[in-house]
Amino acid sequence: MLRISRLTDYGTLILVYLASRQDRLCSASDVAAAVHIALPTVQKLLKLIAASGLVQSERGTDGGYCLSRPPESISAADILDALEGPVAITECSIEDGHCHLEASCGVGSAWQKISKSMRISLENVSLIDLGSPPASFPVIDVTTPVQPGSQTAAHRS
Repeated sequence: MLRISRLTDYGTLILVYLASRQDRLCSASDVAAAVHIALPTVQKLLKLIAASGLVQSERGTDGGYCLSRPPESISAADILDALEGPVAITECSIEDGHCHLEASCGVGSAWQKISKSMRISLENVSLIDLGSPPASFPVIDVTTPVQPGSQTAAHRS
């Protein structure tokens, strides 16, 4: 089963909360209380998310955390990349993957196509969508070939 980790789920909750408080800095303890996650876990996740560049921190008595860019420009793919690593379902689907069977594998290209389709879908779901999902997400054309190494999102239909 493909599944995101609990920490990634919690990290997404934290980011959605910060998106709802764009007008001010939020302390880790404020975030923990608002999202009902233990403070040490929130602190750990905020450090990871800050290291990825999705949030920025400000030290001091009036310090705290805020998003580093508008929530509509943060995608589900960005969040997964920050907390899980590159989105790929097989070793050969990672741009710098090193599968020793890749040269003779008969299924690798199919897994790569699936992985690219997943990536496109994740890039088309923003933090705004995650915080207040629409009744249905737009249909995404995954039949358009994606060039290896391309990180451009597919057009929304």
